[in-house]
Formats: sequence, structure tokens, C-alpha cells
Amino acid sequence: MSPKTSAAEVLEIGGREVRISSPEKIVFPEVGLTKLDLVSYYLAVADGALRGVAGRPMVLKRFVKGIDQEAFFQKRAPEKRPEWIETATLHYASGNSAEEVVVNDAAALAWVVNLGCIDLNPHPVRAGDLDHPDELRVDLDPMPGVEWAQIVDVALIAREVLADHGLIGWPKTSGSRGMHIYARIEPRWSYHDVRLAAETIAREIENRAPGLASARWWKEERGESVFVDFNQNAKDRTVASAYSVRALPDARVSTPLDWAEVRGSHPEQFTVPAVLRRFEERGDAASGIDDDAGSLDALLRLAEELGPAEKAPTSSDGSGRRKSTMPLIEIARAETKPEALEGLERWKAKHPDVVPLLQPADVLVDGMRGSSSLWYRIRVNLQHVPESKRPRQEELEVDYDPWAGRA
Repeated sequence: MSPKTSAAEVLEIGGREVRISSPEKIVFPEVGLTKLDLVSYYLAVADGALRGVAGRPMVLKRFVKGIDQEAFFQKRAPEKRPEWIETATLHYASGNSAEEVVVNDAAALAWVVNLGCIDLNPHPVRAGDLDHPDELRVDLDPMPGVEWAQIVDVALIAREVLADHGLIGWPKTSGSRGMHIYARIEPRWSYHDVRLAAETIAREIENRAPGLASARWWKEERGESVFVDFNQNAKDRTVASAYSVRALPDARVSTPLDWAEVRGSHPEQFTVPAVLRRFEERGDAASGIDDDAGSLDALLRLAEELGPAEKAPTSSDGSGRRKSTMPLIEIARAETKPEALEGLERWKAKHPDVVPLLQPADVLVDGMRGSSSLWYRIRVNLQHVPESKRPRQEELEVDYDPWAGRA
């Protein structure tokens, strides 16, 4: 956000007062959206946005330094908060717990946006039953070089797989390059079973669309495919919900769609102004998502039929660490993505004969979740480089330790 400040503005929303600090601060410089504009957007689409987050504990993803800087992830609700902000306490496998914010109305929406939350990141459970998800999430994540038409093809196959197993899929753009498909489920299964069901969907999509889609966990093995990211259903994961504004320069929105319009749609169409017009004209395309909750029984039966997913080989040194089947070298570990990419450019300058041989999907840029923010790792897959020309592993161009100083 820009350094410009202005007097706070107090909004009355549903009989509650919400203080918006620095309302004229510019959040999206390229399109001129202010903090108050962002709050006003969420209030205008509150019916749809609340359908995606209401009653769900939420990780606060706060962009306090602006959209061009990394956000930090705040699980615990701020101690200083209005008495009407509800919370729920989640317990994690690590043994830690966190009292997280639960947004239930438009006033709470405005309050979290004022904290710097540009997008909304709820868990797939309701506060009344934190152990049994009621939402299964299919995240279609394209590898570099994949075009939108391929994502659409995979999305339509995902719809078929869900329908064949008794579930209704509701599509939305991710707000970035990919697509999400949500299915409401009865809250009867554990996180483990829901993740297994999601992995089974991914494997079945890959079986039906080999080469187009991949369920392979290891990034270097996917090629130019759409990765069906089943791990977004793990207990500690959250995904940007419907009507979330994403921290991209054009202020695009994760937008629910009708299946009939999926093929003709493109993510860049759905910016804040466009979605405001769309919502005013037609309302929420996912308004019926809560009407039918399905069962996971058929998918879990398919999981048994398919058997365990193939695992990567382990190292022969007895450490138990994974051994990649691909010729990987690591280039950089950096605190920010620009630093990591600068390191990649330095490496490319050292190896000009290798660069033309690389395919888009051979450069692996990973956002790695740290304790409260992301850090970035870059690796290069040398599978398309003849062995005689493959560079050796060298000292990292950027060598950041995200765990330095921590026990």
C-alpha cells in the first residue's frame, strides 16, 4: 500500500461500527483502487463472499506492506478485536493450537479487510465441527507453458469424475492462472479421508486425461500438465475463497462461474469492476452450492480399487530422504520471489548454452510455507539437456535460511 495516509472512516454495517484506517491509501496502484474501494467491493458482493467463508475459521493473510511485498500469515485472532468478532480454536498435528477468526457477517468482512486481508482464506470446516470438513476442494494448478484451454479441458473432466461419484462440482477461477472446483460434502469424514478422496479424484482425472492432467506430487515429474493439487485438502491448508480479490496488479477476483460459461471465460476478465457489474446484474453463480451435500463413499471405494499411489524412491544412503527420478539442481533459496528470480538470471548468464534447451516446465519456482510467510526455492530440471552438457550442482546463487535463529 502507498505511504499516503488519511483520517479514519467509520462505517455502520448491519448496526455495527467498523473503523477503516487510512481509507484513501492506494492498495492497487495500477488500477487506482483504495483501501475503502476494497472494503466497498466486499460489502457489495457480501452475499456471495459470505457463502464461501461464513462459519469457517480463517487464516488472516495480511498484506501490510502492499501487494508487491510478501504477505504474512496470521493464524491467531488479534487480541484487540471487537467483541462481536467470533473465533474458533483449531488444533494442529504439530500439537499447536490457534484461536482463529470466524467471519459471519458483512461487518466482519470489512473488519478483516481493514487488517490488510486482500483475499480470504477459510478452512474447509465449520466452527461447529472442526474435525469433519464439509467442503472438498479440487485445485487445478497449471504448470508453466500450459494454456487456459487445457485447464478448461481438465476442469470439465473433473466435473465428470465428481458427477460419476455422486458429487456436484461448482467451478470458480482461482483469481490467478488456475481454477478451483468445490463440492459440498456431508461432514462425516476425517481430514485424512477427505484428502484421500481428493487424491483419488486427481488420479482418476489423470487416468482419463493422460498428458493433460497430473496427480504426481513431485513437481519435476508433471511436465506441461495441469496439476490436480489434492493436498489443498490437508488439515492445515486454506484456499482463496469465492469473490476473493487476489494480490495481482489488475485486481482480479476468484469468481464463481456457471459450467456453461467456463470454456469462454478467462481469468483476466474478472477484475473488481467487472465482478461488481456481474454481481449486480446476475447475483452469485454459486448461490445453490449449499443445497446438496454429497457422500465420499464412492470415491473411497475407488481409492481401494486403485490401491496406494506410487511413491518416489528413497535415497540409498539410509537417510530415508526422497530421491528424485529427474536430474535436478538447485539454484536459489530466497526470502522473496524477486531475489530468487534474480539468482536464476545470474545462473542463466553463467550457462548460456543450457538455457535454450530448457522447456518452460523445467524451471521449478516453489513458494515454500515458512512459519508465518512464504520463502522461495528455484530448481532446474535438466531432463532435456544432454548428459554431457548438464551443469553440476554449484553454490546457491541465493542461500537464504528460513529457519535461522529458530529452535
